[in-house]
Amino acid sequence: MGMTMIEKILARAAGLPAVAPGDVVTVGVETAVVIDQNFMHNRMREPKRVWDPDKVVIMLDHIAPADTPMRANIHKAARKFAEKQGITQFHDVNGGLGICHQLVADYGYALPGSVLACVDSHTCSAGAFNCAARGIGHPEMAYVLATGRTWFPVVETVRYEFVSELPRVLNGKDVILHIANTYGDHAMQNVEFVGPGVAAMSMNTRRTIATMCAEISTEFAVFEADERCIEHVRSRSPDAAFEPQAADADAVYADVRTVDLGALEPLVAFPDTVVRNSRPVSEAANVRIDQAFIGSCANGTLDDFEAAATVLKGRKIARGTRLIVTPGSQAVLLEATRRGYVETLLEAGAVVTNSTCGACCGYSNGVLGAGEVCITASTRNFKGRMGSPEASIYLASPATVAASAVRGFIADPRDMM
Repeated sequence: MGMTMIEKILARAAGLPAVAPGDVVTVGVETAVVIDQNFMHNRMREPKRVWDPDKVVIMLDHIAPADTPMRANIHKAARKFAEKQGITQFHDVNGGLGICHQLVADYGYALPGSVLACVDSHTCSAGAFNCAARGIGHPEMAYVLATGRTWFPVVETVRYEFVSELPRVLNGKDVILHIANTYGDHAMQNVEFVGPGVAAMSMNTRRTIATMCAEISTEFAVFEADERCIEHVRSRSPDAAFEPQAADADAVYADVRTVDLGALEPLVAFPDTVVRNSRPVSEAANVRIDQAFIGSCANGTLDDFEAAATVLKGRKIARGTRLIVTPGSQAVLLEATRRGYVETLLEAGAVVTNSTCGACCGYSNGVLGAGEVCITASTRNFKGRMGSPEASIYLASPATVAASAVRGFIADPRDMM
């Protein structure tokens, strides 16, 4: 019996000829990503010696730069850990700063056909690079750091075949909202994305879709590795060895579903969940907003800056509305500045922040007050996610968010692009 893409990656990492749903496998980890969250509240259980310092990357992202003495001490602990363990791949505030999943893309840490582990739930973002990437618990990460190995259950896989081409005004966020709304959650399932529609997708679009698979509860989310994917990884990790994995022709799936990208339209997920909770943007057009936010590991890319700048060129943010934009990394911010996108955003009245997870998870740079309404291109619309539990959070693409910031109400970006 043939294997799916993720089954072949796990089998290779486990040193087994084959795996199947129902198995539990112990696999070798190619890359372990340690973030500032690991050092919070004494969560880090430090091994005497990290199994391979060259395969461990440390990134300060959720609370960087530090905004309280407690968080400054967390960063101190991370720096001490890196020095003691001889870890040189360290993304501190003084260089290479960014949200961990964006940095994984920027620096080519996710290798096709390999396993990547991190404690953050959106680690599945690296599935865009044909990588078995998953968030794990803090005790599991301690085991990974000591041994270079971890374990996963093998579950059934749903295959999504993308056909036609995604219209320019749409984003990967619209694709994943369509899947979440049409098919619901995917608990105890993997998903793989293939088909002719993938070829025209940028790596940023693929990453948005893979990142948001955390919101539909997948175990793993993996794209096939085409020439664009391989070129991206080679351009950032020219000396890395890797072995992309494709599904066997006779692989067995829980379901095979076709998504016609050309037939999609801008969607908005209403507050509190993305699962079976999205509607066409026209059905939210009477919702007044206080804040609009573009950023996070899902939509803080250069593509997202470009989409926002296209909408905002020559326009102003509505009176009484604020637009906050957070780049996925400082490298994204630098390139967006060179291309003039940042100037356009600032002229429209937006606030552009440093790269951090702050606003997305309600830590800083855009926390919501009671009764406020926000439309966001970040990852989650859970109650209390961005601040007050009495705030309302709508989820949409960067273009929809930018158009809404101009109107002061949730708005259709197709009228402005």
